[in-house]
Amino acid sequence: MLGGCSMQPREDPVNSVPRPVHLPGEVAENLLTANPVNSTASTYSDSLLQKRVGPARTLTAEEAARLEKDQTLVSHFKQLKLEKEAQKNWDLFYKRNSTNFFKNRHWTTREFEELRACREFENQKLTILEAGCGVGNCLFPLLEEDMNIFAYACDFSPRAVEFVKQNPLYNTERCKVFQCDLTADDLLDNIPAHSVDVVTLIFVLSAIHPDKMHFAVENIYKVLKPGGSVLFRDYGLYDHTMLRFKSGSKLGENFYVRQDGTRSYFFTQEYLTWLFTPLGFEQVVSDYVLRETVNKKEGLCVPRVFLQSKFRKSQENL
Repeated sequence: MLGGCSMQPREDPVNSVPRPVHLPGEVAENLLTANPVNSTASTYSDSLLQKRVGPARTLTAEEAARLEKDQTLVSHFKQLKLEKEAQKNWDLFYKRNSTNFFKNRHWTTREFEELRACREFENQKLTILEAGCGVGNCLFPLLEEDMNIFAYACDFSPRAVEFVKQNPLYNTERCKVFQCDLTADDLLDNIPAHSVDVVTLIFVLSAIHPDKMHFAVENIYKVLKPGGSVLFRDYGLYDHTMLRFKSGSKLGENFYVRQDGTRSYFFTQEYLTWLFTPLGFEQVVSDYVLRETVNKKEGLCVPRVFLQSKFRKSQENL
């Protein structure tokens, strides 16, 4: 579970980049609020500004003061309970929201050219694993867009997996979906070793307890081909959702719990590099993506921060 961790890591000063401390835990992308059940996404227009940057965004004085003040952690007892009930909380999330909460992610191939560029020849069959597939918002657009992809897909939530299987686009000749706890279940039970070209981790690791993230990365490593890639996109440090958490939601450094019991971690480049490279991955690229969602009616800009990265398994490593 929490491995006896006291869950009280040293806090670095606000607005500095936290060291990759070992807080040695899956997430759907919550668009605009720290509580996914009460999303305000419909308030905002599709007017988006996006750019890749080096460091994460700088906090305003008010934001920095608010984070500095919020140092009280959720009790150890409640944290143990949250870990024990993690799967139940995600299943309840999908029970409430069905397949309606997240938009289909048609931007995936645009953002990750690897899905096209890694082929040695045109129309080469590509085998991918979508780890943490949710209800298929990334999976099905990919399969529709590229007829030469075979996809393995797994999710922590049995209910989410059933939604994928019930989708009219689900075809067992092109896709195999299964329930899996990436931190405990062996992917080799469903996927041959060294058989996958690309693994996507799209808003997944952030929902795993930091103590357990390395288990998920090790698991993925076993099914990737030598030279295969991991394409990562998730919440970055100081994302708007991080700043919206109320007092009493903090679990640890950059780690919070939502009102529905699901959890979210906010990544730095340093932490992600520290997580992947000791396990045999080479970092190809890692960038913060700053995105502003504009509410024209209210004249508000909501600052989003994502971390987008690519890691490659060494050709020599099996």
